[in-house]
Amino acid sequence: MALVLLYVDKNGEVVERFIGLVHVSDTSTCSLKKEIYCFLSNHSLSPSKIRRQGYEGASNMRGEINDFFDHVTNVLNVVGRSFKRRDLIRHHQAKKLEQLLKSVIKHEGSTSSDRNQAKYLLTEIKTFKFVFMLHLMLKVLAMSNELSKILQKKDQDIINSMEFLNIAKERLQDMRETGWKPLLDDVSSFCDVQDILIPKLDESYFPGKSKRKSSGVCYSHHWRIEIFCAVINVQLQELNDCFDVVSSDLLLGMGSSNPINSFANFDKGRIMTLAKCYPDEFDEIQIRDLSYQLDTFIFHMRSGNPKFSNLQGIRD
Repeated sequence: MALVLLYVDKNGEVVERFIGLVHVSDTSTCSLKKEIYCFLSNHSLSPSKIRRQGYEGASNMRGEINDFFDHVTNVLNVVGRSFKRRDLIRHHQAKKLEQLLKSVIKHEGSTSSDRNQAKYLLTEIKTFKFVFMLHLMLKVLAMSNELSKILQKKDQDIINSMEFLNIAKERLQDMRETGWKPLLDDVSSFCDVQDILIPKLDESYFPGKSKRKSSGVCYSHHWRIEIFCAVINVQLQELNDCFDVVSSDLLLGMGSSNPINSFANFDKGRIMTLAKCYPDEFDEIQIRDLSYQLDTFIFHMRSGNPKFSNLQGIRD
C-alpha cells in the first residue's frame, strides 16, 4: 500500500507528498486503517489530525467478478499483440471480437499459447456469466467514471461536486432497487441475438464447472443477490468510505466559505457544522459567538467593498 499525504502548508499552498510503502496482508478497510495509523504513529504524526482518508479504489472482488476481469485482461492481451487486430477491435469492438479470436486460432504467426488461450476465451465470452458481468460492470463503472471525471476537474466547485456525488449514490441505490429486471432483460436480449444459452433462473446454481455439489441457492438468487446487489453495495460502500458524513461536512463547510462570485456559496449553517468538527478550537461560547460573527462577516463581504469583489479562493 502506498501512502501519500495531502496537506496545506503555512503559505496556504496545497502540497502532496509520497511518504512510504507499507506491506499489508489484506486490503480490507480495517487492515488498511490499522496500518495507516501505525505508520503515522511511527512518524510522530497524530491520527487525530486526519481530515480524510483516500483509497485507490480497488474492491475485494472474488469469484465471477475476478474471473470476468481476468477474461477481459486476457482478451486485450491476446488481441493487443497485433497492431492490426488492436486497430480492428477499436473500430468495430463487439462485431469483430469473435472474428479476431478465431483469426488468432487460425493465424500461422500465432504462438501455441495464443491459440490455446484464444480457444478458451472464445468459449468463455459466449457464456451467460460473461455477458451478465459485462452489462453489469458497464452500467456501474459508467456511473463511477462520470463522477470521477467531475471530481478531477481543477475548476470544479466543491458544492457542485458534493451534489454530483449524492446524485451518483442515488443512481446506484435506484439501480439496486429497480435495475435488476431491466439489466436481466438487456442481458437476455443480447444472449438471444448471439445464440448464447440462458440458464433457467429457478434451477439450482452449481458453482464452478462441477454439477455435483449445489450451492443451495437458485440461479436467480445467485445473480441478483450474490452478484448484482453485491457489486452495487461494494461501489456504494467505496463512496461512503471516501466521503463519509464528517468528510462531507468538512468539504461543504470549506465550499460554503469560498469567496468566488461574491460569496455565492456562503452557507452559515454549513460553516457552523464545520466549526463543530474542531472542538479544541471552538468551545460552546466560541460557537455561539461565531454565529453572530458570521452574520457580520457576510454583511461586510457583500457591502460593496471593491477589495472583496474579485477574489478567486479562500487564500485570496
